[in-house]
Amino acid sequence: MAELLRSLQDSQLVARFQRRCGLFPAPDEGPGENALGPAEGSARTLGLEHLAANHKGTGGPANGLRRVAAPQAYVQKYVVKNYFYYYLFRFSAAMGQEVFYITFLPFTHWNIDTYLSKRLVIVWVLVMYIGQVAKDILKWPRPLSPPVVKLEKRVIMEYGMPSTHAMAATTISFTLLISSMDRYQYPFVLGLMLAVLFSTLVCLSRLYTGMHTVLDVLGGVLMTAVLIVLTYPAWTLIDCLDLASPLFPVCAIVVPFFLSYNYPMSECYSPTRADTTTILASGAGMIIGFWINHFFQLVSEPAESLPVVQNIPPLTVDILVLSLARFVVGITLTLLVRQLARTLSLQVLYSWFKVVTRNKEARRRLEIEVPYKFVTYTLVGICATTFVPMLHRFLGLL
Repeated sequence: MAELLRSLQDSQLVARFQRRCGLFPAPDEGPGENALGPAEGSARTLGLEHLAANHKGTGGPANGLRRVAAPQAYVQKYVVKNYFYYYLFRFSAAMGQEVFYITFLPFTHWNIDTYLSKRLVIVWVLVMYIGQVAKDILKWPRPLSPPVVKLEKRVIMEYGMPSTHAMAATTISFTLLISSMDRYQYPFVLGLMLAVLFSTLVCLSRLYTGMHTVLDVLGGVLMTAVLIVLTYPAWTLIDCLDLASPLFPVCAIVVPFFLSYNYPMSECYSPTRADTTTILASGAGMIIGFWINHFFQLVSEPAESLPVVQNIPPLTVDILVLSLARFVVGITLTLLVRQLARTLSLQVLYSWFKVVTRNKEARRRLEIEVPYKFVTYTLVGICATTFVPMLHRFLGLL
């Protein structure tokens, strides 16, 4: 078993997958100590500045992996020989990033089903928080480069185990599948195939981009499966959150903020804490929005008790146009609120702590990063679930 785990954690396995998909280090970079061979033939060379792990830490997993201290930067070039895989996996990787969350999660609320949206958001926040914390507790490094070619720069200073992209994709796809079975009538096999396809593409994209080992990805999927099984009996309680006491919004703010502010400290700065705060704040904002809609009766209550089994309506041109209009109006307002909240919260915090405006390093300070991220994305969540539907109703889009 130990030998199997070591092989799954081996960076060479990731490098071989990249080479099979047509991704190579540029010839002028040299093959590296463990490289599988230089690229041959003509191909377009792309450049990417990224960070390589400097293994100066102490302690870590028992299989020879060590904790990673402050990474060092260098420029690595790579060669793409198969652009189908390149664009497929780059697009798939984006489905586990903020741009996907800030579009897809509100889209489910505006155009698909608020019942599914509520379940999805809460389960997603729970799974993602556990995955993010696990990274900074386990402190397993990402694949070595060389031999691996790394295509992403922002998250390269984070640890690797588990892959939160894999956790997010598995959570979203299978939470929708499980919840929609009691909500809509459709071929289960088709839904299962779509869930597996979505999860697989995102998981493979983490290998292609060189950001995770096979063990990181499998660990994320297995951890998500365990969490879904353990929490599933409590999913029906999510449907009753709107009936909670008037003090419920206070808990929905205090608990996530406490978890964000007391996030495990890392040996060097990484965006993990900021990403975790974004996730918790977005979830808190959307939950508060659900509560506001119920408490002030901004949405009509279903005539029957949930879940309500119904047929999926046919996709017509009118429905597609209406859905697109809702999305454009909603995402425009959401992004405006995001920018306004971000700017104002940073100005207030800079003034309070007497920090020079536009000091990017100051944004990383705990007392600035967590509050401004939390305020910004809590308001984004409230806007997406409360104010956007109100605007839809005013514009006659409902």
